[in-house]
Amino acid sequence: MKSSHRHSVTRLLTAAASAALLLWMPLAAQQTFDRNKVPPPGKQPALRVPAWTKAKLANGADLMVSEKHDLPLVSFTITFLGGANQFESPERTGIASVVAAMMSEGTKTKDGDALSNALQLLGTTVSTSIGGESGSIGFLSTSGKFAPTLEVLMDMLVNSTFPSDALERQRAQRLVALSQARDRTGSIAGVVFPKVLYSEAHAYGRSTTERSMKAITRDEVVAFHKAYFQPGRAIVTVVGDISAASIRPVIDRAFAAWPAGGDKPAFNYAKVPERGPATIYLVDKPGAAQSTFALGNVGPPRTTADYFALQVMNRILGGQFQSRLNANIREEKGYSYGVSSSFAFGKGPGPFRAGGDVVSDKSDAALIEFMKELRGIGGSRPITEDELETAKDGLIQRLPDQFASVGAVNGAITGIYVQGLPEDFYQQYAKSVAAITKEDVVRVAKQYIDLDHLAIVIVGDRAIIEGPLKATNIAPITHLDIEGNPR
Repeated sequence: MKSSHRHSVTRLLTAAASAALLLWMPLAAQQTFDRNKVPPPGKQPALRVPAWTKAKLANGADLMVSEKHDLPLVSFTITFLGGANQFESPERTGIASVVAAMMSEGTKTKDGDALSNALQLLGTTVSTSIGGESGSIGFLSTSGKFAPTLEVLMDMLVNSTFPSDALERQRAQRLVALSQARDRTGSIAGVVFPKVLYSEAHAYGRSTTERSMKAITRDEVVAFHKAYFQPGRAIVTVVGDISAASIRPVIDRAFAAWPAGGDKPAFNYAKVPERGPATIYLVDKPGAAQSTFALGNVGPPRTTADYFALQVMNRILGGQFQSRLNANIREEKGYSYGVSSSFAFGKGPGPFRAGGDVVSDKSDAALIEFMKELRGIGGSRPITEDELETAKDGLIQRLPDQFASVGAVNGAITGIYVQGLPEDFYQQYAKSVAAITKEDVVRVAKQYIDLDHLAIVIVGDRAIIEGPLKATNIAPITHLDIEGNPR
């Protein structure tokens, strides 16, 4: 078929499809639909927080069970309080993720292939992870396959063998990933920014290094596994097409080989270093087509009484697509494909960070706009009623999604106990958000976004961006290497 004829056919089909759509649409909709106006928000979905039961297992683990019978599915997790920040040594950063990945590499009864085959026959997978302050192992299965899947999970949890060849494979994969990360400005900023705020003396300031990854031994992997996966710090959550009465004996049988032990960690973090005056920390990445920005301060822990005010403030500033930062730097100025801001709420004082990737030769202009918006949210640009209500509506309307599936319910229930929240947290959530005022937003912005002591990390091509950045007179420039060390 000739190209011109093919294009003619395509146009005819497109026109026919458009005509069919118009015929299908009600006449009133054809006459009143205005694409220039943003549709109003829909009706707020109803919030239905499920109930759950609590019990203590013989080995000391806490058990939470919530029934959800609309589908024959069960979500099961064992969540462990504490993570890499509490159980890794500074010389062995990265060992937690290695241990989690290797638990699928073989047990005393099955090698890695046999484990994979067993789970395929059950139609599921077992996922294991260890983050900064918690870890988990779990699965999603059909109700009828719950018991045999739990047996496989417990075999992995209790009987993992950590073969030496698997350790070397995991090590090699991570070393390649670390090497590749050195070429990405975003990955570099992800290492440098927390190190600038916290230093390596604080767990929040450390990251996995090639040195630590090369030093990990199999004996250390085995010892970490034994010390970490203890029932005394475990929360077992089961959600789905089961009942608390029927599931308890199944769990008791599966847990028979998992003896009591382990304490809940205290989450005692090192003191955060005092911040000096606002500084631009410039990391040179020659030839970079973009600059990665990370601006921020040390923020509050999750337990702060200002949590809801900070959530509302951050949505206005950079926590949603129509935020001030994104509307300015992406939509109006076109300096970036997207910028944002966030608070990393944790057991300790997690960071506030604003940033994103910016076209290199607009780095100075983008920095000026970042600073403008950070000042504006603190009061120089008043919060409008529309901004306030849009931010609050967004937070409230997304809440029902946290209970839309068995996995989501599992995460919501577990999160309450991991973060130490009140058990009626979700019932009170909408009221807490709705109570936030413009004055609250400005107050927390001034309190937690400290422009006088701001850390401004910029990773990019120094030859292109340093002169213009210096000309902004926003802050003095300090040079760091890609690991965050002074140059």
